[in-house]
Amino acid sequence: MTDIAVIMDPLEGINPRKDSTLAMMRAAQARGWQVWTATLGDLYLHDDCCHARLQAITLNDIEDPACKDWHRPGPCSERPLHELDAVLMRKDPPVDMEYIYATHLLERVEVRGTPVFNRPRALRDINEKLYTAWFPQCMPPTLVTRDGARLRDFLARHGDIIVKPLDAMGGESVFRVTTDNPNVNVIFEVMTGRGRRFAMAQRYLPEISEGDKRILLIDGEPVPYALARIPAPGETRANLASGGQGVGIPLSDRDRWICAQVGPRLREMGLLFVGLDVIGDYLTEINVTSPTCIRELDRLYGLDIGADLMDRIEARLT
Repeated sequence: MTDIAVIMDPLEGINPRKDSTLAMMRAAQARGWQVWTATLGDLYLHDDCCHARLQAITLNDIEDPACKDWHRPGPCSERPLHELDAVLMRKDPPVDMEYIYATHLLERVEVRGTPVFNRPRALRDINEKLYTAWFPQCMPPTLVTRDGARLRDFLARHGDIIVKPLDAMGGESVFRVTTDNPNVNVIFEVMTGRGRRFAMAQRYLPEISEGDKRILLIDGEPVPYALARIPAPGETRANLASGGQGVGIPLSDRDRWICAQVGPRLREMGLLFVGLDVIGDYLTEINVTSPTCIRELDRLYGLDIGADLMDRIEARLT
């Protein structure tokens, strides 16, 4: 039997109707694989070998978020992770130092021959906000700085901007700032920690009203449909976690062009599953830690993205 370990946040936080990691685990179980889970706290390094306390689980088809019986726990096993066939790293941001340390531990699993998806080194190398700069032909006007004066100059040039931290997810601490906002200086002070922390500013893209498109890449190739996340009335952020509405749309020619620019490099780096965020014609983020929207696209279009991902993983194991 194939054994696959999933490094993730605690199972208690999963919404069984929406969770993309659950979709992956169900697809693995459907192949007859044994699914094991672990949190960062279950990982440890003994000499040069990464071990984990693993929890076997059996999954069912319950979708009700209020029901806690969507999985049945099995036996626990404490063992070196390289004894398993594959590892999925699906821990949510923030990508703090604990996350970075975990990628170092998981790299010891790779060294011993067990593949880790996405590759630990690539997870360290790619900041989900910053890495758009490696594809300047795809990105909107962007500034990353600690300097409030530079942010004010960027705002004066563009008139309407988005400011966000480099290490958060789900629309957390994302501000829309215009030149007539009386709180400009306060926002910039907070976002930069008074000059002690980098923040990103991007020109505001009015096309956000048509949706912040999440495009999923599997081994560098796009799923043919995107989930356009439409902001709620009176809201700038389109993230589903911030109340955005998900609408399915086919990829445009520009979307496919962006995927062709980005996909080959990500594949070379060992990033098997990636979520691109595209607003209008522009790539705004490259999500590599724990991209979501599998379940929404599966329901809208009769897809099985988790199974497609497991096909690629299975091919790597043979």
